[in-house]
Amino acid sequence: METVFFKGQACHTCGTVPSVGETAPCFHLAAADLSQVICSDFAGHKVVLNVFPSLDTPVCARSVRRFNEEASRIPDARVVCVSMDLPFAMGRFCTAEGISGLTVASAFRSPLFGQKYGLQLVDGPLAGLLTRAVLVLDENRRVIYREVVREITDEPDYEAALSALKG
Repeated sequence: METVFFKGQACHTCGTVPSVGETAPCFHLAAADLSQVICSDFAGHKVVLNVFPSLDTPVCARSVRRFNEEASRIPDARVVCVSMDLPFAMGRFCTAEGISGLTVASAFRSPLFGQKYGLQLVDGPLAGLLTRAVLVLDENRRVIYREVVREITDEPDYEAALSALKG
C-alpha cells in the first residue's frame, strides 16, 4: 500500500507497486478502438507506463503531451498512458491534441491492472481511479524506474523517467 495525497488529503492504494529490479506484471488493457493492449505487444522495447487518474484534468493531459513529445523520439521506446478513462474519451483526446506517438490504454475493464500494479486508489475523493505514477520497464518488463507521485495534482519527474528510458 502506498500513501499519496490529493490536495493535501491522504489517500491509499491497494497492493504493492513493483520495485526497481522486479519484473512488472503483464497487463491487458483496452485501446481507443477497444482492441486489447497487452504487455507482449511491447516485447523487446523499453516502455514508459504513464499512469494517471483521468485525461479530464490538466496535469494528466500535460503528462500525456509531454511523454508523447519527448519519449516518442527515443528509438525502441514505447509510451503507454493508462487511466480508467473510457477508450472513446482517450481516443478523442489524442485526436484533438494531435497525439500519435504513444498508446492510450484504458483499465476500465481490467481492474486487476490497478491491483497488480498497486496503483488503484481505495479511499479519498478519487477512490476507484488510478493514482499518478510512472514506471519505466526494460525490454524484458523489468522495472528500471519507479515513481509514485506523492501529491496526485503534481506532475511526475519527466527528466528522471526519460533519463532511465535513455539509459
